[in-house]
Amino acid sequence: MRENLTLIGREIAVFLFAALFLALMITPIYIDVTWMNDALHETSFTETTQEILLAITAALFFLAARQRPEQRGALSLVGGFYTCMLIRELDFLFDVIHHGSWVWFALAVTAGSLAVAMRSPKLTVQNLAALLQHRSWPVMASGFLVVLVFSRLFGTTTLWQHLMLDGYNRVVKNMAEEGTELLGYSLCWLASVRYLWQTLPVNNIVSAPVTKTAAAKLQPSPVTSH
Repeated sequence: MRENLTLIGREIAVFLFAALFLALMITPIYIDVTWMNDALHETSFTETTQEILLAITAALFFLAARQRPEQRGALSLVGGFYTCMLIRELDFLFDVIHHGSWVWFALAVTAGSLAVAMRSPKLTVQNLAALLQHRSWPVMASGFLVVLVFSRLFGTTTLWQHLMLDGYNRVVKNMAEEGTELLGYSLCWLASVRYLWQTLPVNNIVSAPVTKTAAAKLQPSPVTSH
């Protein structure tokens, strides 16, 4: 009974935190539309928030990969995937070098992540399977689908031209598309944080004092001479 109540309370707390986080994600859209005079472009608050979420998520996975050798391959692949998404969002910066050069940087990150993963292919596959079985994966996958599929189709120019007819306004289309992308990235961030938190390797922390206690018990007691 107590365990069930604890579980219900924890899930309610997670739900409320996610609701608050998503509500806060409306703020950059509101700022761009009302305060910045519909300034939805590459350096807008909305796009910058997307890039910050991607950067934090990728950094968390790479940091976890460094601290968890047994999961390094899988975590590096996921971190590399988020990094490639970040590079794609920052394509306007790489266009300064050459138009479309973001692809080469993304390929370099992909090659590096694969190189780390292939050092221990069995562990990598095992940990990727564990990720897909974790409760956070459906939320993360939903975020990917929102960003990579739904937002692209929802932001189709033809759709919005038919919707608004002669009153077509590209800013409205951009707001809908970028807002949908921000929702997807927010879901990915929430799912990633929860996954990394729930898979923290606590055994190493707890095992140290236990090992010392066990060693003390196994140590022979000194023989007193009379």
